[in-house]
Amino acid sequence: MNEKLSEELTIDDIARAATFSKFHFTRVFAQATGVSPGRFLSALRLDEAKRLLLTTSITVADISHRVGYNSVGTFSTRFSSRVGLSPSAYRQQGGFQHRLAGEPRPGVKPAIVRGFVSAPPEISPGLVFVGLFPTRIPEGAPVRYTLIEAPGPYQLTEVPEGTWHLVAHCVTGPLTRRGTGYTGHHGPITVEPGVTARLADLRVRPKRLFDPPVLLALPDLRHRPEPFKHAA
Repeated sequence: MNEKLSEELTIDDIARAATFSKFHFTRVFAQATGVSPGRFLSALRLDEAKRLLLTTSITVADISHRVGYNSVGTFSTRFSSRVGLSPSAYRQQGGFQHRLAGEPRPGVKPAIVRGFVSAPPEISPGLVFVGLFPTRIPEGAPVRYTLIEAPGPYQLTEVPEGTWHLVAHCVTGPLTRRGTGYTGHHGPITVEPGVTARLADLRVRPKRLFDPPVLLALPDLRHRPEPFKHAA
């Protein structure tokens, strides 16, 4: 997938490269990554587009073709919905969002999700993003999120009922290298009626080949924003 992002890859093509039947490959791939091959490929394409926007002066139209889109309009719409910024705004803002709002979920009784984020002793990350998402891929608006000063305890309040994926992410360098950053995942976790709190610990580690990309443009995790505000 990484080598052929500009090509019209099908699941049959990818399964054939892995010498599996399409159905067996799809099942094994989902077990390894948490998402289907098609969703993973789409995420890789948008992640590469993010990299090209930050590291080159290539036009948005050319980038869309380089990552396998025939229509720049389709590319821009999909990029905006999953990253949270248009391609042009993502480039202008250096890959970060100035404001990030949790997705409102009215009409349900909220709960608390809390726990502890740990990290390997050899890294010293700054701010850590912790967020809840409807799918394994961190994209679109998080259900709830918080930023913590460093690995340690976190708490998400007013979490609605549902099944969510908990993601922690931090960066220790520039966003211009593919694979930069540390990530952790817990889930899916379910908040059921009558549940007032869920405990979920995470451990961040270097991003692996089979980790879905973090598509959402996050607040600048290299520096504490001023003033610092938690989004409910």
